[in-house]
Parts: sequence; structure tokens; C-alpha cells
Amino acid sequence: METKELYSYFLQCKSIATDTRKIAPDSLFFALKGDNFDANTFAAEALSKGAKYVVIDNPAYKTGDNMLLVPDSLAALQNLARHHRRELGLPVIALTGSNGKTTTKELINAVLSKKYNTTATIGNLNNHIGVPLTLLSFTHETEIGIVEMGANHQREIAFLCSIAEPNFGYITNFGKAHLEGFGGYEGVIKGKSELYDYLKENIKTAFVNLDDPIQREKTKDMSRYTFAIDNYNCDVRIDAASANPMVTIKYNGQDIKSHLIGIYNATNISAAITIGHHFKVSDEKIKDAIEGYIPSNNRSQLLEKNSNNIILDAYNANPSSMQAAIANFLQLDTEESYKIAVLGDMFELGKESHEEHAKIVQSLVNEEGIEIYFVGKDFYNSKAQVTHMHFFESFDTFKENFSNLKPEKKTILIKGSRGMALERTLELI
Repeated sequence: METKELYSYFLQCKSIATDTRKIAPDSLFFALKGDNFDANTFAAEALSKGAKYVVIDNPAYKTGDNMLLVPDSLAALQNLARHHRRELGLPVIALTGSNGKTTTKELINAVLSKKYNTTATIGNLNNHIGVPLTLLSFTHETEIGIVEMGANHQREIAFLCSIAEPNFGYITNFGKAHLEGFGGYEGVIKGKSELYDYLKENIKTAFVNLDDPIQREKTKDMSRYTFAIDNYNCDVRIDAASANPMVTIKYNGQDIKSHLIGIYNATNISAAITIGHHFKVSDEKIKDAIEGYIPSNNRSQLLEKNSNNIILDAYNANPSSMQAAIANFLQLDTEESYKIAVLGDMFELGKESHEEHAKIVQSLVNEEGIEIYFVGKDFYNSKAQVTHMHFFESFDTFKENFSNLKPEKKTILIKGSRGMALERTLELI
């Protein structure tokens, strides 16, 4: 079945589904394959649960006219998404980067939705399946689409751009994330810069942080709309930024007080301001949008529990974001005699894992006024014999020790990769 014919069936449906547990009435179900499953086997079940049509790529499961047979279900989903994007013809903003993608996407959406009907990636559905699903959620009422793109190896961003065909792009930063898949830090820069390559080749516009020398250099000969705090030669000048612990931005004569912790979020906020400015959202509405944004899902959340102030940043971690979180934590002005940090292993670092974990440990050896609890095998294998550092090979052994601490009136940082699930620490406080 050709993409145009499949599109006629898509227009008859109310939504897209790839999981039989989440099928809505009159949806179009795509039977995708995974490492341990073949959704072709669920085709009949999808119809029984309310799907209007099912896209399959195994003729053995075609039992009726509502079974739409294609050579490859995943490719059909991706091609359909590209076709739909072209049919709508709306402006699409793509963003990627090592850290802060989802927070920045949410901020951009909050700002632009003050003036436009926007549709953005839900959560972090930012891969070869999530991007097509985001594009297919756009409607004729959507005025601006915002697409988050994630990647852990070369050519992935280029492929996602070939589907989304963005008019604008933004890279949050180049950090030490997914080093194993990208082949080191230089590989990260090359892989993420595939967004710039697409924009340049297609004469589209990049939003660029001129305070980042790598991004400044990579975009110097392409269409760009820029912002900076330290660099005056830009389109949008951010006057100042501070965080104690919430980020405050001084912009165009006004203070914008966010609910985001960590000075590293200043760039994310500045990008949202810049993109709002480019799309002619008023300064008043930009301020209202940023001040009204409340982070969730373990991302830079400030919580209170049993007299303790807790910075919960347990959604993800890599060497760059870990160092930024620690630096911000150390500079916070607090009244207590010492702070507490619970730091979990950083995943997907490959052969550089031991070195990167050891760097984090060594950077804290001489710090005073802080008790640090390292959780996970990688930190445990990098342990140092220092009185204010405690190392635990697993969360269970950490739990046995930390449960007896019962901190009061302390400021506590919780930071680690998603797989560590360090939000469980909240139960111990």
C-alpha cells in the first residue's frame, strides 16, 4: 500500500496507536516489531478494542479489509508522518541536545502557546517512533509544531530531520551523554550537529546560544537567530541570570522568576524567550509563560519533606549534567551546617565510564560542608577514602544505611540516571 492511500485511511481515524493497551475508539493501529515481540500478533486484538484500521506487515495476519498490509509497518508510520507534515505545511521547530531537551521544549511550548495554537512532543517521545507520532498529532488547527529529537548514535538526528523537515532548529548543548553510542564527545558534537546540517542545506534557521563557542562557530555561515548573556552581538540580549535556588532572568527591563532550579536552566529559559521574541510573542506574555511553568517528572523539582528542602533531578544524568547540578548545589546559600547529596551512577558511557565517574568523585574530595552518598557500581568502583563520602554498590545497601540518618532541616540533592530510580530516596527522608 502506497503512502497516499494509507493517508486516506489515516484521515478517517481519530488517533494513532502502537500499543493495544492504549487504543482509543476509531484509532489507526500500527503493528510494530520490537526485540521481544511482533505486534502483528495483536492485530485482531487491536480491532476488538476499537481500532478502525490496523497496519500490518505480515500477510499471515490479514483477515479483513480493515487490515492494511504494507511492506514494513515502521517505515509506513514514518512515511505517513512525513506526508502529513507536508500536507499541513505548518512551521516546525526541532530541538535536540545532550541536556535539557524536554525542559526547553516545555518552556518553548509554554511561551508560544500564549499566542499560537501549538502542538509539542508529549513527554520525551523523541525517537524514530516518537517523532512520527508527534507529527501525526498535528492538525489543521496547529499553527506551530514543536518536535523534540533524541539520539544515541550517528545519523539518527539526520534521519529524524528527514521525517520532520523542520523550518527552525535549536540545540541545547553538547555534553557527555551517550558517549558509548556516539563514540566519544567529538561524536556527540557531530551527531547532534546533524540538525544544523539539515537546516543549512535547506536554508532554514537555527536558534543559537552565542555564549557557546562551539555553537557560535558551527552556525557562523548559516541563517540564525541568536541570544546571549555574555555576548553583546546578538538578536536577543539576556541582561543577567541568577539561581538561588530558582532561576531569575533579567530581560528587557524585567525580572522573570521561574520555578526551575539550577543556573544551567538559565540557558533553557533564555532560548524560550528568544524563540518567543522571534515569533513576536509580547514580553508580558513571555514573562507570564515562564513564571507559570512548573517542572515535573523528577526534572529539577524543588520539594519539601519533613523540614528538608529537596532538589530532585533523578530523571537522567551524564557527566555534563551531573557536574552542572553539583556546581549549582554547592553555590546555594543555606543556613544549615552541611548539605547532603545523593548521586547515582551515570549510564551509557561505555569505555569512558570509569574515568567519568572517577572525575566526579575527585571533584568533590576537598569540598567542605557536604555529605555525599554515591549509589551504584560505577561510583563504588571509583570510591575514595574521604570521611564526607559514602559509597554503596546498590540502592538496597544505600537504603539500609540512609534510612537511619533521618535528616532534618537539610538541603538535599538527588541526582542520577533514570535506571537508578533515585526518586526512591524520597521514601527514606
